[in-house]
Amino acid sequence: MHLLYLDDSGSVGNPQDRHIILAGFSIFERGGHWLARSLDRLAEKLWPDSPDSLEFRGADIRSGKKHWRGIGKEEREAAFREALKMLADMNGVRVFGAAVHKAARAPDDPMEFAFELNCNRFDRMLGRLHKQGDTQRGLIVLDKSSYETSLQGLARDFRTTGHRWGTLHNIAEVPLFVDSRATRLIQFADLIAYALRRYYENGDDELSSIISHKFDAVGGIIHGLTHFTPTDQACGCYCCRQRALLL
Repeated sequence: MHLLYLDDSGSVGNPQDRHIILAGFSIFERGGHWLARSLDRLAEKLWPDSPDSLEFRGADIRSGKKHWRGIGKEEREAAFREALKMLADMNGVRVFGAAVHKAARAPDDPMEFAFELNCNRFDRMLGRLHKQGDTQRGLIVLDKSSYETSLQGLARDFRTTGHRWGTLHNIAEVPLFVDSRATRLIQFADLIAYALRRYYENGDDELSSIISHKFDAVGGIIHGLTHFTPTDQACGCYCCRQRALLL
């Protein structure tokens, strides 16, 4: 089974956030163990007395909150980059993400739209693999949040009535919601979402550039990242720049 881990960054209710980000990565089930162990080893190096209590959350790392207060700024930032490089170097990892400009979706819920975008792109990737002989289905795993009920309902409806781009064919079950403290893989998804938030909100690609080559793509065309913006807004991001060249 292919697993898609997703986490969000940005707040629907915070007017200072222009975008909502929902992002993460997919990996075949057997690969997840080795990826998680690599982050465990990094935690053991940074916090040897209690590595399991060190949670890799992008905002906490950059601001030095919680256990990260006891780790210097340079070491924190190096750890963030090292964690993203683990994803960048891991075979079989595909990065997915949706950056939704809140004003472009008002008054609708931008998080639900971002979830729909990721579901569609993940399902299409699974469809491509199916045609190549890989008939494994997919499961979406998200961090526990206030969106649990509505997103589960959306996914259930997708399987029976479809979504704006068609019907899901390759998703095995409704999303699974887990506590990020219990799985390093959701923590990786948080790091991706934070990196994309820095990119879209602040124009800072220091972190996102580490994993930009891992976006699900075919023939150099990015499918795993979508940026939904007002129609009159020009954008030079990874996927919008590519779309402009194709027009």
